[in-house]
Amino acid sequence: MTMRIATRLTERLEIRHPIVLAPMAFTSGGILAKAVSDAGGLGLIGGGYGDETFLKTAFRDAGNTRVGAGFITWSLARNPALLDLVLDHHPAAVMLSFGDPAPFADAIGAAGSTLICQCQTLDHVRAALDCGAQIVVAQGGEAGGHGAIRGTLNFVPEVADHLAAHAPDTLLLAAGGIADGRGLAASLMLGADGVLVGTRFWAAAESLAPEGHRQAAIPAGGDDTVKTATVDIVRQKDWPKDFSIRVKRNAFTDRWDGNETGLSTAVEAEAARYQAALEAGDADNSAPICGEAIGLIRSVDPAAAIVEGMVADASACLGTRFVVQE
Repeated sequence: MTMRIATRLTERLEIRHPIVLAPMAFTSGGILAKAVSDAGGLGLIGGGYGDETFLKTAFRDAGNTRVGAGFITWSLARNPALLDLVLDHHPAAVMLSFGDPAPFADAIGAAGSTLICQCQTLDHVRAALDCGAQIVVAQGGEAGGHGAIRGTLNFVPEVADHLAAHAPDTLLLAAGGIADGRGLAASLMLGADGVLVGTRFWAAAESLAPEGHRQAAIPAGGDDTVKTATVDIVRQKDWPKDFSIRVKRNAFTDRWDGNETGLSTAVEAEAARYQAALEAGDADNSAPICGEAIGLIRSVDPAAAIVEGMVADASACLGTRFVVQE
């Protein structure tokens, strides 16, 4: 007998479990997305900053497995043809984050893909609803990578209440600090239809994150992360000021956090050092991009084992609610 967790999300996306892989830039490749989908969730390829070669390789690696993709929306606006590239693969869903989704919403809908919009404030939620998003993500500030400041525990039910009042057919994913079955169960009880999981899959065996980064983060706790502007400065990524990046604190962030002006002045030399460290998997001098959930991770595991473990533990927490035995 096997168990699955059934929600409106599993019905809408035709998946077994309400677990979606966050489309992490440079991390969520086709192999990881395929592994999550094969395990019963939905894998989203990370379109990130718009690397055409990366996207083509990722969809090739995913093969015939049903997956989706996600974009940093303000970056996609600089090369909108990449959306056509993704839509040609008939993705199950396309997720847009950190920018105005409206210019791309019609094309995604016309292609028959589900539009997911990641939101960090209620204003973001309203904008997502205005352009016809079928699923919104309430992302708490605990998340790895870029985000804002709201806490997952209070933001998710606030968004759930807003959707219930104004857009009851729109589904909700919780994101930020969710790494195990307890987080999945809690998210469902808060009113979400499923979860978007980043950091836990960042530490999966199929992840493209540098092995040195993952190994350095696993023994660490959530207190060992920091939100900072330094990583975007050294990578020369011009992010909107409302979104900072959460990474594992290390020698690089200790050296430059609080001295952003000095880093900007020395950015050419520092960028070369940072890139070399990144390529070497040096977790002290290039930043492991992960969230507070590293405090819940103790090993690098296959994505299938992560999904299975989350479902088993969530089922134990939920009892008969949402749980279907087959």
